[in-house]
Amino acid sequence: MRSTVLAGFTAVLVGASLATSAIAAPGCLDGRRKMQEASALRYQANQEARLGNRDRVCDTLDEVGDRFHEAQDAFEDCGADVVAIDLRSELRDLRIAKKLNRCD
Repeated sequence: MRSTVLAGFTAVLVGASLATSAIAAPGCLDGRRKMQEASALRYQANQEARLGNRDRVCDTLDEVGDRFHEAQDAFEDCGADVVAIDLRSELRDLRIAKKLNRCD
C-alpha cells in the first residue's frame, strides 16, 4: 500500500514538472487553455451523468475528446512532445468513459 501511494505521488510530481516546463513556454498557452476547457467539459459531463441525461453526456464527452486532440496538437507545435504523449492516457480514459456511458 505504501509503495503504491509513493509511486502515485512520484508520478504526480513528474507529471507536474513536465507540465510546468511545457506551460512555461509561451507557445504552449493554447494547449494549457484547451486542457482547462477539457477539464470543465469533463465536469459538465459528470454532472449530466448524475442527472441521467445520457445524450448530453455523450455530446459533452465528444467535445472533451476534441479539446484533448486540440491540446495535443498545440503541445506538439510548441515542442512539448512529452506532454502531448501523456495526453494519450487521457484519451484512453475518455474512451473508457464513453463505453461506460454507452456512447459508442
